[in-house]
Amino acid sequence: MGKLQIGNVTLDNNVILAPMAGVTDLPFRLLCRKMGAGLVCMEMVSAKAIYYNNKNTEELLRVHPEEVPVSLQLFGAEADIIASQAARIQEGPYAIIDFNMGCPVPKVVNNGEGSALMKNPKLVEQILTALVKAVDKPVTVKFRKGFTEQDVNAVEIAKIAEACGVAAVAVHGRTREQYYSGQADWDIIRQVKEAVRIPVIGNGDVDSPQTARRMLQETGCDGVMIGRAAQGNPWIFRDVVSFLETGVIPEPPMLEEKKTVILEHANLQLRAKGEYTAVREMRKHLSWYTTGMPHSAKFRQTINSMETMEELLEGVNHIFMP
Repeated sequence: MGKLQIGNVTLDNNVILAPMAGVTDLPFRLLCRKMGAGLVCMEMVSAKAIYYNNKNTEELLRVHPEEVPVSLQLFGAEADIIASQAARIQEGPYAIIDFNMGCPVPKVVNNGEGSALMKNPKLVEQILTALVKAVDKPVTVKFRKGFTEQDVNAVEIAKIAEACGVAAVAVHGRTREQYYSGQADWDIIRQVKEAVRIPVIGNGDVDSPQTARRMLQETGCDGVMIGRAAQGNPWIFRDVVSFLETGVIPEPPMLEEKKTVILEHANLQLRAKGEYTAVREMRKHLSWYTTGMPHSAKFRQTINSMETMEELLEGVNHIFMP
C-alpha cells in the first residue's frame, strides 16, 4: 500500500472518507482523520450558495488545522458560477477541490445538479474545463456508474474528466436509480481504471478491511473511499490502513474506548456548533455508534428526546455501564 498522489498533493495512504451530506462535518472528519483516513472530504457545498454569501455555507466551509488534507466538494450546474466561486475560495485550507456528480437526492437532481449531470456530457466538459482553469489546486470529480442501468457512461465521463485536466476521479459503482441500494458494481470501477491514466478511487460497499483489499485487487483502483460504513465506526480507517499495510486487523475497540470517542465527538460538536445543534447532530451518530449493543433499541427510543448535553452524557453513561 503506497501513498496516493493527487496532482501535487501526497496523501499518507489511499483510504479516504467519502463526502456525505449531514455526516462529514468538521467534528466527524477530525475523528476519521485521527483514526487514519488519508484524506477527508467535506459535505457538499453549493457553488450558488457561496455566490450569494449564504450564512449556513460559512459553517460548511470551516476546516480545522488538524484534519488536513481536506477535499472541498462543490456542486452546481452552471460552469461560470462553479468556476468563479472555486477561484474565490481556493485560498482556503483545502488541498483539493472536488466536483459532485454523484448526489442522487431529488432536490439536487431536479435542478440538473449532482448525478443528473451524467446525462449531459457536453455540460460536464464545460464545467470541468472552466473549473480546472479557475483554480491552482488539483480538481477531482466524484460520479456514479451512470444515471440508470440503460445509460451507464462512467467510462465516458472519466475520459472527459481526464481530458479536461482533472487530477483524479472517484467512481461509485451504483447508478443514480439505485441510490444506495442493491450491490455496487465494482467492474465499472475496473473499466474506468483501464480507460484513464489518472488515479481512480473506488467507492461502494467497502465496509471492512477485507472488502477494501478485495476492491483494490479486483479493480486495480488506486484508492478506496469509505462512506456509510464509517457511520458510527470511525475505527474502520485504523483497521483498513493497518490491514493494507501489515495484514493485521486491530482488535475492535473496547466499550471504554468506544465511550471515550463518543464523548470526544460530542465535545467537538459542542465546540463547533453550540449545545442546541450539537445535541441534535449527535442523535443520529449515537444511534449508529450503539447499533447492536445490549439495550440499544431502548436507548434509541430515548435519543430523540435528548435536548441538552447533560441528558446526552447521562444516556451515554447509562448504556455503557458495565
